[in-house]
Amino acid sequence: MASTGMAPVQANERAQQVDQRAAVTKMVTATRARAGAKWFYWIAGLSMVNSLAVISGSNFHFVVGLGVTSVVDAMARQAGSMGSVLDIVINGFVSGAFALFGYFAVKTQKWAFMVGMGLYALDGLLLFGAKDYLGMGFHAYALFAIYRGLTAAEQVQG
Repeated sequence: MASTGMAPVQANERAQQVDQRAAVTKMVTATRARAGAKWFYWIAGLSMVNSLAVISGSNFHFVVGLGVTSVVDAMARQAGSMGSVLDIVINGFVSGAFALFGYFAVKTQKWAFMVGMGLYALDGLLLFGAKDYLGMGFHAYALFAIYRGLTAAEQVQG
């Protein structure tokens, strides 16, 4: 004769397992969304490092940075000492905007992902005009990583 007490216990355990799997899946997806969103912080920070390097007279730059800040850097170099101040102000504003996209994207705000990706894609077109193929390739990779974050954010919001 079968015990009637086993069925409710097994059903309860299965329900708990399903709940645990759903919780783990949601945590992993949220982590993926944050990882994609944090690309905006890298873009903002490395763009400012690039600008500070130009102001200090160095000849290196990170390919993750923004093309528009490179254009501002080149124009500031021609303007002399006042150009350095304008360079920091303008590039600080642009980098700050990308940092804000990162802030809101980490909170899984889809609009921040989409607007940030759109602006970064337009920035990539500047690199196309400058024939900076390495920079364009990295822009494409960063856009892919951010897009993965967007899709994960959509899943988190469900």
